[in-house]
Amino acid sequence: MKMLGKLITSGVVAFAVLQTIRPSIPIRPATAELQAPIEIRHILEKGCYSCHSDDLRLAWFDQIVPGYWLVRHDVLRARKRLNFSTLGSRPIGAQRASLFESVNMIQLGAMPLRQFTRLHPEAKITPENLQMLKDYLAPWVPLAPPSLDPPAVAYPARTAHLYKVRPESNGVAFDPDFMDWKLLSTTDRGDNSTFRFILGNDIAIEAVRSGNISPWPDGARLAKIAWQQELGTDGLVHPGKFIQIELMIKNAQKYKATEGWGWGRWRGVDLKPYGKDASFVSECTVCHMPLHGNDFVYTLPMSRAKIAGEEIVNNHAANLPSTLPYQPLGWNALTMYVDRNAHTTATLYGNDVAVQFMKDRNPRTAGNGNSTILPVGAALALVSWQQRDDPHWFGARIPDTPETIEFVRRLVPSSANEYMVFSGPRLVESRVTAVASAQRMAFVLGLTPAILP
Repeated sequence: MKMLGKLITSGVVAFAVLQTIRPSIPIRPATAELQAPIEIRHILEKGCYSCHSDDLRLAWFDQIVPGYWLVRHDVLRARKRLNFSTLGSRPIGAQRASLFESVNMIQLGAMPLRQFTRLHPEAKITPENLQMLKDYLAPWVPLAPPSLDPPAVAYPARTAHLYKVRPESNGVAFDPDFMDWKLLSTTDRGDNSTFRFILGNDIAIEAVRSGNISPWPDGARLAKIAWQQELGTDGLVHPGKFIQIELMIKNAQKYKATEGWGWGRWRGVDLKPYGKDASFVSECTVCHMPLHGNDFVYTLPMSRAKIAGEEIVNNHAANLPSTLPYQPLGWNALTMYVDRNAHTTATLYGNDVAVQFMKDRNPRTAGNGNSTILPVGAALALVSWQQRDDPHWFGARIPDTPETIEFVRRLVPSSANEYMVFSGPRLVESRVTAVASAQRMAFVLGLTPAILP
């Protein structure tokens, strides 16, 4: 009994001593708090401010060491990532981007942390709260009217400059071969008015085809190319100014510390590395953390592969009949557009001959040709899909069920361009008049390839 008493006494003393080892958590008044309606502020204060603000809000049990040490670590890390007490000092676009990311973290169940809400149930964000945040953000704002002036930026042709792009600050090298990769999917982002092509190298494409992406195999490379959206004179939304390229390179061992992926981002037509130092990669891993079950990849690649469990690939968008004269999803993508009124998205694909032809005649790059006669062997395909909300990102839309597939091709020297269209629920060939065929061929051939550096 005496020994037990001594042990208890020693434990109490040790516990008391530990309470004195208490590094501080800075408390500061808000300097530039987010400006939002009171009901939105209330939701954020309830669910986010405990960690993501300079206003310290600890329960009595959070003050007890050693739990206090864990709380302090989480709070300091959370403030570094997002601080609502200073968010108002950033540009409006950056503020909205932070709010959209926060809503997605909530929607995907990543925030607030489950271990936090178990002890602080009052911090839970209800479905009603989440919908209020979504309604407040209201993506899909109307775009500015189109400009009739040509682009002021000189977009370089593909030259050796791509092989001179500096590596990211974490050592990840730029891959100049990205333009030869195939399209995995497209994204229409209403939260920041951008379009994205998501491309994959041969290893990634084969993994998608076979459904072997849980996890992705070593050697898979993904490129995400972003453009600003631009309203055209035809009433459609097209890719405009080039913004950036992001790379994800899978190597489970080499990049073990960053979730098995190497991350890089290069911005502007000069492809300047984004990161000031190697710590930038934490932005990537934290943002992608909610998709740990999908090997940290947001994209739902278009594929016919059947994968059990949660939706990992986009079967609907890949559901093209095998009876088509070509399978365009295996070709290279040239551009895309969205019809806001019809809620459709379309991507222009081409075989190798057609891709080279379209790039050579692009007045915004190296070529200045204006021929409308395809070279022999060239084939273009314009695939249109209904859109649906991206289940992985609020404010984004992705392709859903195919609506039409239009082909423009030239088979032999003695022939003119040919037009075919497949439409309806079963995507069967439809008869069209000569006038309608000529109009649609002119439209397809008039599409300008999206700007690349």
